[in-house]
Amino acid sequence: MYAILTLCFAHIKKRKIQNVLLAILIMLSTLLLATSVTIIMNTSNIFEKTHHDSNGAHQILTMGKDIHNPITVNNWWQEQQGVTASNLIPYRNLSGFTANGVKTPNLYLFMMNTPKTPFTIDRLLFSEGENQDYPTEGTIWIPTSMASTSNISLGDAIEFNSGENAFTLSVSGIVVDLPYGGPFTTNARIWMNDSDYHKQFDTMIGSEQYMMALRFDDYQQSANYWIEFEKFLNGPYLESKMEYESIAGFYLIINKIIGFLMVAFGIAMLFISLFIIGFSISDAILTNYKTIGVIKSLGLTSRKISATYVLQFGLLSVFSIIPGLIASTVLSRVIIESSLSYLKAGKHLTIIQDFRIIILLAVIILVIVILTAFIYSNKARHVEPVQAIKYGMSEFANNKVNRRLNNSNRLSNLVNLPVQLQVGIKNITKNMKSSILIIVLTAITSAILVFSAVILNSFISIKQNTSAMGYDSSHVVVTVINDATFSKQQFEQFLRSDERIKNHAWLDQFTGVLPNGPNQPLNINVDTIEGSFDDAGYETFSGRNPVNKNEIAIGINVAKALHKNIGDIVEVYIEGKQHHLIVTGIYQSIANMSYSARISADVIKVYNSTYSASKQSMINLVDETLSAQIVDDLNNNFNSSVSAVTQQTLLDGVFKQVVAVFILPLSVIVILFIAVTFIIIFSVSRINVRKESGTYGIFKSIGMTSNTIRWSITSGILFLSALGTIFGIFIGVKVIPVALQSILLEYGLLELPLAINWPVSIGLSLLSILAACLGCWLSTRIIAKTSPRILLVD
Repeated sequence: MYAILTLCFAHIKKRKIQNVLLAILIMLSTLLLATSVTIIMNTSNIFEKTHHDSNGAHQILTMGKDIHNPITVNNWWQEQQGVTASNLIPYRNLSGFTANGVKTPNLYLFMMNTPKTPFTIDRLLFSEGENQDYPTEGTIWIPTSMASTSNISLGDAIEFNSGENAFTLSVSGIVVDLPYGGPFTTNARIWMNDSDYHKQFDTMIGSEQYMMALRFDDYQQSANYWIEFEKFLNGPYLESKMEYESIAGFYLIINKIIGFLMVAFGIAMLFISLFIIGFSISDAILTNYKTIGVIKSLGLTSRKISATYVLQFGLLSVFSIIPGLIASTVLSRVIIESSLSYLKAGKHLTIIQDFRIIILLAVIILVIVILTAFIYSNKARHVEPVQAIKYGMSEFANNKVNRRLNNSNRLSNLVNLPVQLQVGIKNITKNMKSSILIIVLTAITSAILVFSAVILNSFISIKQNTSAMGYDSSHVVVTVINDATFSKQQFEQFLRSDERIKNHAWLDQFTGVLPNGPNQPLNINVDTIEGSFDDAGYETFSGRNPVNKNEIAIGINVAKALHKNIGDIVEVYIEGKQHHLIVTGIYQSIANMSYSARISADVIKVYNSTYSASKQSMINLVDETLSAQIVDDLNNNFNSSVSAVTQQTLLDGVFKQVVAVFILPLSVIVILFIAVTFIIIFSVSRINVRKESGTYGIFKSIGMTSNTIRWSITSGILFLSALGTIFGIFIGVKVIPVALQSILLEYGLLELPLAINWPVSIGLSLLSILAACLGCWLSTRIIAKTSPRILLVD
């Protein structure tokens, strides 16, 4: 045992820098894997905990008085055993608000008449502000999503416009409001005092709407309740229904993507670390081949020699894994706090650190490292003392090296390259394993760099891909905020008389019910257009948009749920009226997770001949650069009845938070892999330089300068890393986005539309080449510092 320990510590001392760098690699692998496990584990847990603490709803029903009687519906659910139903909460709809001098027109508001809290179910959790029974007069509670995206704090005044009058209320509470407070939301519930509610809306034109929440003792049994409920209604429920999956979905999507990337790249880094361990052991055995032969001739067994390497890398792993685990607790908290900030009730989220899983992960990494060291160290078994002492390697390896040198010499003479390039080529061909490692490593690093640039640019430049994301691609969007003062005829006359305007369309939304759902009827959003979906910029990935009164296009998740394809007939209820429509197209949309459909206004006119869409107008311009000018003109001319904004403003309001959340984890991964590229190539180049020290001593003795030799070696690394970067660009643009499809499909995207900024992407990918070349250049300093005589002796 004493001999094993002596040899083990001798190996560690002899290669301090190499062992330190390898320890850093194992630590970084542990950091990424432990962080990804914590993120994945907490993403669902934090949401579930918040849902439990708020006694959260499984379904949210919204109703008017035109189709179902809200009181009758609420009474039926109140009588059911195994279901908790909230009381009806009245509300009125508004569009947009102004806070801190900034107008936000793209948030659609439910102005709630707050009942006394705590609610039976779907309780509000206070993130900021005093937890009171209800807002005091003149104040409101707003969701965390609205506060975060619009930078609203306690005490800020918010101005609302009902169309008939404007009024201002101050924020007294910021609350976690699960159903309408997640990422990507375009809705928000504003909780008002009863006196303020009646004061502002009693005289407002239009009817009051109602909302109620349902929580099932066993959510899996919800379909059975709905079968009985529809028997009671003598038909399907024909108004809006939000499911638990929709409530949870967008809270989880960002962390699912982040977790997936960190797991994938963490595993890649671990495999690279294992390769380096194997490479280091193989190199150590070859370098000390003669010494091992002598030791074996003196009686030390192959098993004990192998044990020295297993012990060496086992100790390195133990001292590397522990700081990796500690660092992961900090990094995972920062990422989770950022990505799940909407669920923060208080100063911090309650992040669960399951030490059993973390310790299990640490043990798995340690076992894999030890197993790798054991497998590679078994090469010491094949050391024959006589051959080791005679050749410094096996006789077979000696012959193989001689043949390779002869072949590389013939290749160099044939090509007749400059001496510097010949040295670089020999360095590549003589060390094929390390050459392949450099290509793979720079490919992975550049793939991460390119993918990070592409994914961030795709969200920053979302305007380029709005159609592929399921949105329209119009230039200006106008929302009618006051039906009483709005004249559609005057508005359209203004549009037709303006030569800057190319075309326009009117969009309306209805609740559609597909009674033949897999378990229960599907309640979906139905976009209804007066005009042309194509002109408005809506795309389908299969078929076409509907044009006629007997046609419909459906989202991919609707098509999947109903097993429908182009040409099939679907039965759908809209405004309580039954329609049988032909599927003309299938599209993807992140909005509503592709549980939606598109129809022309002619479908509504089948039962309502006087129908005219007048909720939202999408306008295209001859010159898009005039969008801001058109917005100002429309707001000035129709200030009391409409709110006009550019499409870019709407998109920024939805996606700017996504960009902010992605920046941190992607930056961490990118920095780690650039550091890993530098570390590994430094280590590999140092090993290769030590193996070829005699050759470089000869080069120096015949007149080659140290810098010439170093540049020659670096030129080979430059070629390999450039080749790896080319592969990496392809992987980052094509392969990684495809790997994300399994996650994205759940959220209504068959494929992730990308906006590629090639100059930026290629420029970032060159960082992997820079890290590789810098690592090689610094590792060859030993050539400059050492005299030719010592190199020859080494």
